[in-house]
Amino acid sequence: MGKGPVVIEYEAKTAVARPEDAPSVPDLAPGWSQGNAAMTRVVAIAQARPSRIGRWFWSVLTALTGFIVSLAAYDYVMALVARSPVLGAVATALLGLFLLVLAVIGWRELAAFGRLKRLDRVHKAALAATTLAQARDVVGQVRALYQGRPDMAWPLDRMAELDAEQFDAAALFGVAETTLLRDLDARARAEVEAAARQVALVTAIVPLALADVAAALTANLRMIRRVAEIYGGRSGWFGSWRLIRSVLVHLAATGAVAVGDDLIQSVAGGGVLSKISRRFGEGVINAALTARVGVAAIEVCRPLPFVREPKPAITGLVKRALTGLFGK
Repeated sequence: MGKGPVVIEYEAKTAVARPEDAPSVPDLAPGWSQGNAAMTRVVAIAQARPSRIGRWFWSVLTALTGFIVSLAAYDYVMALVARSPVLGAVATALLGLFLLVLAVIGWRELAAFGRLKRLDRVHKAALAATTLAQARDVVGQVRALYQGRPDMAWPLDRMAELDAEQFDAAALFGVAETTLLRDLDARARAEVEAAARQVALVTAIVPLALADVAAALTANLRMIRRVAEIYGGRSGWFGSWRLIRSVLVHLAATGAVAVGDDLIQSVAGGGVLSKISRRFGEGVINAALTARVGVAAIEVCRPLPFVREPKPAITGLVKRALTGLFGK
């Protein structure tokens, strides 16, 4: 029998993978659920919008309280005038001074709302600009936004020199980013890193219940306000809440509230969370979520979108914030 090629027929058919046969996605690890709780509560607290009945309740209560306080103050001053003209004059002067302070506070709040709206208008105009003329108009608004700031004197002069050399909208926006916003971006990133570091420390060290929630809420509020001030949108008390709502709406729109295990592994290093306490792991997760809120605040408050400059990376921010904090 001669030797030759042997053909072996294989009748078994190879199974074709189908989407419905794929295994279900496993639940997140317990450490992630516990660590995410603080930032989830922070987002729920700040993003919650009262109902219409609730808004009516607080509006009527505020008006009624103001009316009662005003009537009581008027009766008190009139009684003092009837009792002693000198005491009545002093009380009238103090009441007038108090009203003046309230008026100044109200004016500052209105100015803060105006600055935030101005930033929002410039950002929307930059997103809609397609021609060189529109881009020049937007960059002119950005330059007007920073007029009078000593730290922006040299960037403004440099931008005035480079403006005429650009011949398309993308190039003009790129030059404006590198000239006007690069230093501001660095300062904003430093604020985000500081907030992430603080949240991680408190979560990891303080054993008190709800301490991580209070620390995350306080640090995020201060971080958002500082980022707005860096980009020229200094806000008052009511303006801060409007800014927080804008940041949370941006987070909800981009789906950037969640963080995955791959981010935690890249931040903390392979296996490090298993070598340290559960609170340290929660601290790293809360720091990463704080960094996500910070990046959203930068995108909301920045007058120009990211064109040439790289968008801040969550992993990089958390790595720099936690360098030397949880070990290498």
